[in-house]
Amino acid sequence: MAVKKTGQLSLAEALLGGGTVGASGALDRIGGLVKWYRFEQLLAAFNHGGAGHPGWPALVLFKALLVQSLYGLSDREVEEALCDRLSFRRFVGLGLEESVPDHTVLNRFRNALVAQGLLDTLFVELDRQLEKAGVMVRRGTMLDATLIDAVSKPGPGPGGKGSVDPDASFGGVRRKGGSHTFGYKAHVGVDEGSGLIRTVITTPANVNDTVPADALIRGDETIVYADAAYDTHARRAALKAAGVKPRIARRPNRHHALSNRLKRYNLLVSRRRATIETTFATLKQRMRLVRIRYVGLAKATAQVLLAAIAFNMRKWAALTP
Repeated sequence: MAVKKTGQLSLAEALLGGGTVGASGALDRIGGLVKWYRFEQLLAAFNHGGAGHPGWPALVLFKALLVQSLYGLSDREVEEALCDRLSFRRFVGLGLEESVPDHTVLNRFRNALVAQGLLDTLFVELDRQLEKAGVMVRRGTMLDATLIDAVSKPGPGPGGKGSVDPDASFGGVRRKGGSHTFGYKAHVGVDEGSGLIRTVITTPANVNDTVPADALIRGDETIVYADAAYDTHARRAALKAAGVKPRIARRPNRHHALSNRLKRYNLLVSRRRATIETTFATLKQRMRLVRIRYVGLAKATAQVLLAAIAFNMRKWAALTP
């Protein structure tokens, strides 16, 4: 397939590019830090493979999905924002006079990323760049999970399932006295020193936090922090055997309450894990990752992975003087 030529800036556009602040400044910082040619190489398969009218460069579409994740936009809202916002156009590589990809193009591109399993590869590439830049501390990994609503709730019926999203499920309660969440759960491992997301796994909301926990541990950290939901004797023993300190909050058993010493220990673990709450706050409040926009686990996983990539790029810019 022929590929559109984009990013040809006029003199006026080049002059408008300087002196940016706020969201524009953040995008410019991200744009200057990331080695985009590496992503372009990984996405090269999207630029070829069929005859017809010129298609959009895969890197332009990938950057548009990053803008979507950074600002919590729908596909239609991304299309509209690219028409209106110079900073967004500059970030994705579009000049003032160029048309923008419409929402159907973005949707098809995302589906292609899902079908070809490329999002994991893109996440790993960014992780490699973060390591090389020296911003990933790798001292400890903090484990936690957060609930995310499905695109809509099911109607009444046996088991609480519905045709709205057959992969979603009812899970935990966000706050005391609240209702159960119908949707998904994002399980993450966060770098203790930097707050960067190192691993992320998406499951239906009813999957217990402890089930994917071992897959969130990279193996190069010296400490693992987690709350009592992750506490098992086998996990603590396995971490110790691997030379990793298990800083996992202890849970009382049915026969014995926690001693004062273990209560103090749990409090210390909780304080060290505070960074991961900041990560979730950014994802949900600033990036609006409060609802999955699409149907099915594969697309939910894609939305969460794109959010993790965008979050790490934003965090990289914030960590770099």
